[in-house]
Amino acid sequence: MHLKQIVGGALFALSTLVAAHAEEITVTDIAGRQVTLDTPVKRVLLGEGRQVHALAAIRGDKAFDDVIAWRDDLMGSDADSYALYRAFAPQIEDLPRFGYIPKGTFDVEAAIALDPGVIILNLEQFEAAMESGFFQYMDAAGVPVVFVDFRADLDKNGDPSLRLLGKLFGVEEKAEEYIAFRHKQLGRVTDVLEKAKPEKPVVLLYRAPGISSTTACCKTFGSYNFGKMIEQAGGINVGSSFGDTTYVDINPEQVIASDPEHVVVTGANWESVSDIQEFVRVGPGAPEGPALERLAPLVQAPAFTGIRAVREGKVHAIWHQFYNNPYDYVAVQRFAKWFYPELFADLDPDATFRELHERFLPVDYRPGYWVSLSDNTN
Repeated sequence: MHLKQIVGGALFALSTLVAAHAEEITVTDIAGRQVTLDTPVKRVLLGEGRQVHALAAIRGDKAFDDVIAWRDDLMGSDADSYALYRAFAPQIEDLPRFGYIPKGTFDVEAAIALDPGVIILNLEQFEAAMESGFFQYMDAAGVPVVFVDFRADLDKNGDPSLRLLGKLFGVEEKAEEYIAFRHKQLGRVTDVLEKAKPEKPVVLLYRAPGISSTTACCKTFGSYNFGKMIEQAGGINVGSSFGDTTYVDINPEQVIASDPEHVVVTGANWESVSDIQEFVRVGPGAPEGPALERLAPLVQAPAFTGIRAVREGKVHAIWHQFYNNPYDYVAVQRFAKWFYPELFADLDPDATFRELHERFLPVDYRPGYWVSLSDNTN
């Protein structure tokens, strides 16, 4: 028998074995679409780089296994996390990068040429995908498209998205383990608040100030996402009064009239995308000193004149990317600790985040995800 015949036979046997282990299933994604595909999925194109935060939680050191391409957002929107994961998996530097469907920068032909087994998109891209004919292209090419959501309504869609990813990657038990951990950690705040019923402070979540010269005061969150986390932590979210949406813009007069007891600024390492470099850099390994130096001036603008939070030094900064991954309970714990330092004296959000890394993630925990002008930061 010739060598080519031996090798060919071995490859055929291997492909047959792989096919035997593959299973065609139909799932309902977060957009309510029924999608049929082979699982566990192979050749995955991530429609958002920050989806790695969810994948890492349920796949651990296999987070990048089967990922053949991804959106280019992680590098600019969360540069410190990108550096952390690049150190863990250097090959991600060479992954093909794609743009964003709502901006018209996603290269459909290049995506199809990669022959992906699935494209995983975030829910906020659904409308643009419909309007652009994206589904027709992918259907014609036989490429399944699945939607998840860790942003638009994380409280509602976080668990179903994790379960969906668990099915796709064949790690359903790990997904359930993580979901149980998430709810346990949320309960450490919500159960205490339900029992104590403390007087609630008014809180302004100031979204990504200092990132752009074109961003006026004040971008915030409505009753979803960070707004929901503020409420879960026992606060009254200012933005919820101005819109039952994810994002809300309010003017300086509305900030002053609200007179928040706490202001929470969101930040990250946005050096490559910021034109003014005035944002608060918080995230994995971010140094505390420079973050505090950036935080104080942000609330000296006219919109914050005389408000209680500034007078009492209850001004804080937290990692912006908590809004786009299923680590929300860490932010909820941190908020609760700021809002009710005595009630949550024994709660340690830092320890919770460290446990998340040790139990689930393939990278080591590096503090730096929050800072505060208040003395009550422990």
